[in-house]
Amino acid sequence: MGHLDHAAYGWLTPVLSYVMASIGAALGLRCTVRALAATNGSSRRNWLLTAASAIGTGIWTMHFVAMLGFNVTGTEIHYNVPLTILSLLVAVLVVGAGVFAVGYGRARGRALVLGGLTTGLGVASMHYLGMAALRLHGSISYDALTVGLSVAIAVVAATAALWAALNIKAPVAVAVASLVMGAAVSSMHYTGMLAVAVRVVPSAQALPGATAMQFIFPLAVGLGSYLFITSSFVALSPTADERAASVSAARHLGGRAPASGPVQTVSAVPPAAAR
Repeated sequence: MGHLDHAAYGWLTPVLSYVMASIGAALGLRCTVRALAATNGSSRRNWLLTAASAIGTGIWTMHFVAMLGFNVTGTEIHYNVPLTILSLLVAVLVVGAGVFAVGYGRARGRALVLGGLTTGLGVASMHYLGMAALRLHGSISYDALTVGLSVAIAVVAATAALWAALNIKAPVAVAVASLVMGAAVSSMHYTGMLAVAVRVVPSAQALPGATAMQFIFPLAVGLGSYLFITSSFVALSPTADERAASVSAARHLGGRAPASGPVQTVSAVPPAAAR
């Protein structure tokens, strides 16, 4: 068995991965809140699409930033590029299905259960699909009980996040919920990693795929930049209440009578006729 190190760079990768998960959750929750408040159909759809991409991207980035610190004694680690990209698409698409179930569901309770289950299974699928992309000299096995626990954590975390999107509106409360969601997603990841065992088979043969620094690191940086830029856009865009207040203020100012001033009286009778 190879010795597994889940934090080869110390606390750097666990902390950074937690930050990315929390940012993705915060952005996703804010977008979902905006979607639920939207009265226009296309506006609601666009906010939900942004929420799905934010949460899915945040979870994927969290996973692979954490994987930058994953090391196995006795073998290099490479990544299958198509499978890794597929794991990102799975994260966004399945999270999107859960978010849209909540955004358009009429029965809130049923939509929450369906959305939480779908999103949680999507998060777990992304994790284990990402693990399937690993290429190393040896074989990977999993403890079934720990895998089941990680999937349960993913479902509970996703359900809690969607419940927060439905019931929490205040920005401070959303921030706290995002930190909790980030912790839950990180817990799911490291619980899943505890299920991993690697049997190393020494070999001089070159591994297929790309190294983490060749592929994972640049992609994670790009997606992280997307999250930061989108977060800034959402933070600066007005909410529905702010737009309504602005329209109301504009109407009030437009209907106000002009300011009073000196009144000049103009005679309707020509001067000649007056004489």
